[in-house]
Amino acid sequence: MAHKKGVGSSKNGRESHSKRLGVKIFGGQTAIAGNIIIRQRGTQHHPGENVGMGKDHTLHALVDGTVVFRKKANNRSFVSIEPNA
Repeated sequence: MAHKKGVGSSKNGRESHSKRLGVKIFGGQTAIAGNIIIRQRGTQHHPGENVGMGKDHTLHALVDGTVVFRKKANNRSFVSIEPNA
């Protein structure tokens, strides 16, 4: 009896590629208008002042400035940009 499987019978290696989600610019760091701040699935973080949201819930900076994370009512996280004066 053969003790080796035939070629091409591997059942491994079909995981999907990682989607590189998460925070890209952290609180206190400087963002330029158009920079992606967070890539996420759903609204784990909500857009605050000077932050826009794409159709895939990606948060991006609308103006140049400093990124600020805040918790508001219902323990929701909001991301804002404080413009450089």
